Amino acid sequence: MSSSDSPSIPMDATEALTSFVVNALVMLDPATPEALRRQVEPRMLAQLPTLYALGVFELFAIRDPALRALVQEELAERERSWQRQSEAA
Repeated sequence: MSSSDSPSIPMDATEALTSFVVNALVMLDPATPEALRRQVEPRMLAQLPTLYALGVFELFAIRDPALRALVQEELAERERSWQRQSEAA
């Protein structure tokens, strides 16, 4: 059964995970030009809310230290933003 056939996996979740992994691999490839890294970084980080909601980062660890730090910093900033929004509501 493919993920698109599974009633328990929303397609946007599958697409978010795929996008994150593909863009992370591009960022980790030493042959990737810096200009391309700057293009894929926001696309990769845009997937974080979906992956966070799915609990991906509770189940899996990012092994590359620089990528892990980037994701942790972005998640921390987003959590602070979400907290401010909920306090304002």
